[in-house]
Amino acid sequence: MLSSTVMAQAVGSPEAPPHSIASISATEHSEAFDEALKALETYKKKDPSKVIVRFKAVGNAPIMKQNFYKITSSNRFQAVIQFLRKELGWQASEPLFTYINLSFSPAPDDTVSNLFKSFATDGHLIVNYSTTAAWG
Repeated sequence: MLSSTVMAQAVGSPEAPPHSIASISATEHSEAFDEALKALETYKKKDPSKVIVRFKAVGNAPIMKQNFYKITSSNRFQAVIQFLRKELGWQASEPLFTYINLSFSPAPDDTVSNLFKSFATDGHLIVNYSTTAAWG
C-alpha cells in the first residue's frame, strides 16, 4: 500500500497531503465553531431598517387613500400581501395579484430587502396590485 505522501505525488501534487479531520487542532475547531455561531446569530437578527413601499392600483383595483408605507425590510413579501389585504379590507378568498414595477410577481418568501435592493425606483419599492391577473 502506498503512503499518503507517495499517493499525493502520484496524482501530480508535490505538496504535503491534505489534513484529515483528525489532524485539526482543538483550537482551530473551536475558532471555526465560534465563527459559525456568530454568522448564525447575525443571520437570525431582525433588520431594524425599513423601506418605503409604494402601492399602485392596476385595472379595476380600488385606489388606496395612502400609497406610501414604511415596512420592515426583513419581512417576507407575504407580509406585504397580508398588509395590503388588510388595508383594502379583502378576505383571503378574494383574488389579489401583486407585481413589482409592473413587471413580475415576486415569490411570497422573497424578502422585502432583497426586492428593494434589486428593484427600487427613486428610493421606493413599487408594488402594483390588481384583482385580476394583469400580466402572464
